[in-house]
Amino acid sequence: MAEPTPRRNEPRLRPAPLLFEPTQAAADPEHFFDLESIKDPRELLSRATELTLAFRAAADRAVEFQAIAAAQLADPRRFDRLTTADIAERAEWTEDYAKKMVEFGRDLLRGTVEGQEHVDPV
Repeated sequence: MAEPTPRRNEPRLRPAPLLFEPTQAAADPEHFFDLESIKDPRELLSRATELTLAFRAAADRAVEFQAIAAAQLADPRRFDRLTTADIAERAEWTEDYAKKMVEFGRDLLRGTVEGQEHVDPV
């Protein structure tokens, strides 16, 4: 898994709407958000780019929440806190990466990550 790279001086991207696919269409391995049916290459590039940005924004946001959860689980004030080794095992990370994620999560909770607003985990 790649390490979190806080975006500095960049506005947070808002994902394009991801339209849910009917079960029948999702079962078809060639079907992907109806992109295969778009014949105009300009339109295809536009929609594929929207999806790419949406997935990136969603992945970035999910990583932030992973970091927040890791920081909360490692909080020494918790009676049931976890070690970074325990967190790494649960998240399928290396222990070194878990340490970085805990620190990143602490920064997010303090609102000290440059270029980003405070993230409320709830």
